[in-house]
Amino acid sequence: MDIRLSAHTAYRCQYHIVWVTKYRHRALNPAKFRLVAEKTIRSVIDKISAVETVEINVQPEHIHLVVIIPPKYAVSKVVEIIKSRSAKIIRGQIQWLDKLYDATNSLWTVGYFVSTVGVDEAFIRRYVKYQQEQDSGQAKLELFR
Repeated sequence: MDIRLSAHTAYRCQYHIVWVTKYRHRALNPAKFRLVAEKTIRSVIDKISAVETVEINVQPEHIHLVVIIPPKYAVSKVVEIIKSRSAKIIRGQIQWLDKLYDATNSLWTVGYFVSTVGVDEAFIRRYVKYQQEQDSGQAKLELFR
């Protein structure tokens, strides 16, 4: 279990985030476009303090991203920054996108999907249920794998 530490917080906040291209166009279809998008998204995330990329997968019409976001940041704000900055940079590098999306400044749809990635629910329930016995030394449970 990867626990991150900040001044007064210990956390493990990983998120699976997915967003799609505008109108679900296969705008990143050639592999070289996907590489440009991946490099751009990684560099945008690297510039956001304490946010870490765990995994990224760029498909022709959508992006899968697993990131660690500290609890002091709103996930929605981080996604907004990633999407807006990456769209501007990618559109500057791939001129073909200006023809495809000439009516809009965007590359991505407005929405996105987000889900937490973490310890499974049964593990957490067991930990919470037996916490008192674990603290008092009565139960000999091995909760951490």
